[in-house]
Amino acid sequence: MTRRAPGPETSQLSLFDEPPPADTPSTPLVAAPPLTPASAASPGRPAAPASPHAEPPAFRHPQAQREIRLNEHLIGYALRRARRKSIGFVVGTEGLSVAAPKWVGQQDIDAALREKAGWILRKLGEQQQRAQRLQAAKVDWRDGTGIPFLGETVIVVLDSRATGAILNTDASALPGVPRLTLHVGLPQTATPEQIRDAVQSWLQRQARRIFEERCRHFAAQLNVRYTRLSLSSAQTRWGSASADGAIRLNWRLIHFAMPSIDYVVAHELAHLREMNHSPRFWDVVRSVMPDFEQVRGTLKDDVLPVFD
Repeated sequence: MTRRAPGPETSQLSLFDEPPPADTPSTPLVAAPPLTPASAASPGRPAAPASPHAEPPAFRHPQAQREIRLNEHLIGYALRRARRKSIGFVVGTEGLSVAAPKWVGQQDIDAALREKAGWILRKLGEQQQRAQRLQAAKVDWRDGTGIPFLGETVIVVLDSRATGAILNTDASALPGVPRLTLHVGLPQTATPEQIRDAVQSWLQRQARRIFEERCRHFAAQLNVRYTRLSLSSAQTRWGSASADGAIRLNWRLIHFAMPSIDYVVAHELAHLREMNHSPRFWDVVRSVMPDFEQVRGTLKDDVLPVFD
C-alpha cells in the first residue's frame, strides 16, 4: 500500500503523448495547513490580506536558461534538448523542466507552454504549497515542542527525574490546549539529536504495541492468520503483506488517529485473503471498515512531521 512520501514529488506531461487534466485556474499560492497544530505558528490567527498591487509570484528553476510569462507569472525553466519525439514537461520541487527534440524551435516550445499554462501553474503552485507545508512540519527538537500522536498533539517535556519516557494525560485540559505531555528523561541541556532519538524510540515502541493489538483484532474479524509483524520506515509505503503471512507497517502511522491506523491494518490483513486490489479485495476491507473510503483520504492529504 503506497503512501505520499515526504520527499520530492514531480508532475510530468508529455505534450504529444499524455493529455493533462482539463485546465483549471491556478491555485492561490498560500500555505496549506500542516498535519499537526504544533507545526503552525499561530493556529486560528487570520491570514494577512494580500496586497492588491502585489506582483504575481515568479517561479525559477535553479538551472533556468529560458523565461516565459504565463498568465502574469514569470517562469524561468530549464530546457534540455533530447532525442525524443515530443516535448516533455516535468514540474518538480525545483520548478519547471522542459525536454524537447532538437528539431523543435523555441517559438514552438513557448507556444506549447502557453497552451498548457493552466496545468503548469497549477502544478507549480502545488509544489510551492507542499514545500511550505514541509518547512512548517520540521520539528524543532526542544523542551515544549509538539509531536502528533494518535491524531493529537503531545508536548515534549524535558524532565531529568523521569526514567525513559512517560506519557501523562490531562483529561481536564481546556479546548484547544494539548492534553498530552511526554516527560522525557533528559536534562534541559540535551541536544536536539538526543531529544529526537528519545522521542522517536518512544513512538516506535507505542507503534509496535498498538499495531500488534489492532492486528490481532482485525485478524480475528477477517478470519486470517498473520505469521509476524514488523515495523518499517519506508518512504513510499504505509504497509505491505506477503503471501507467507508477514505484515509490515510503517511506524509513522502512529502520528495518525486510530481510524487511519485501523484502515491500513485492515487493508494489509485483507491481502491475506485477496492478494490483489480487485473488487473482491475491497469488499473484504469494507466488511470490517464500511467507511474506509473516507478514512484513507487522511493518509493522502496530510504531511508528516519532518524529524531530520
